[in-house]
Amino acid sequence: MSSERLDDRALAGELATAAGQLLLQVRSDSGLSGKELGDAGDLRANDLLLSRLAADRPGDLVLSEESTDDKRRLTASRVWIVDPLDGTREYRTPGHSDWAVHVALWSAGRLIAGAVALPALGITYVDDDAPIEPVAGLLPPPADDRLRVVVSGSRPPAFSDVVAEAVGGVVAPLGSAGAKAMAVVRGEAAAYVHAGGQYEWDSAAPVAVAQAQGLWCGRIDGSQLVYNNDDTYLPDLIICRPELTDAIVGVTSRYS
Repeated sequence: MSSERLDDRALAGELATAAGQLLLQVRSDSGLSGKELGDAGDLRANDLLLSRLAADRPGDLVLSEESTDDKRRLTASRVWIVDPLDGTREYRTPGHSDWAVHVALWSAGRLIAGAVALPALGITYVDDDAPIEPVAGLLPPPADDRLRVVVSGSRPPAFSDVVAEAVGGVVAPLGSAGAKAMAVVRGEAAAYVHAGGQYEWDSAAPVAVAQAQGLWCGRIDGSQLVYNNDDTYLPDLIICRPELTDAIVGVTSRYS
């Protein structure tokens, strides 16, 4: 299908998938490793996304982690918020599937389309309400039936254990923001909490997908997530099953 005929949601999904396939190719064929592999993946995936958006949505602006911030976006009606490679550390580490590609579209104060690709698992999630059956693959099989709360493996929030206790669960470290968010979408985890610092591109697409599945998404103080700000720093995030919101925010708000 020609991308010119795709609606915004379908385009987001196609672009995230295409960038993910390119990243897999770079990882398998380039002969690079370590930081050089991560840098090459970031650059090539970003070039693909920018080129396609320029061709398919020439009137839109783009906010990308890997590009200079074009402040014209602050008065634009449509802004794509992209992370060409979320989880560079995991991408360049053999055997890891917990890295992602994020493509989201913001307009009139809200996210109106989003897609998260998990290239190593061969799947892309978009912001529709099609049912997603519980599926494994990002986390090891659970040791028991307690709920899992995913957190950063390198920067877990200070309140991680308290949140897990509040919902009768256990903490489960995982890689990229997109992978952690999709672990909740996929039913592998019940919540994702973060307070170690993020930017808009880290959460925009995952939040669009998670909200479409009926999950609660917000800041650790319980406030809304706001995108396309002058300052793109958006340091904390909760994505959880809605029935857990009060218990989790009851803990995290004390740390805001």
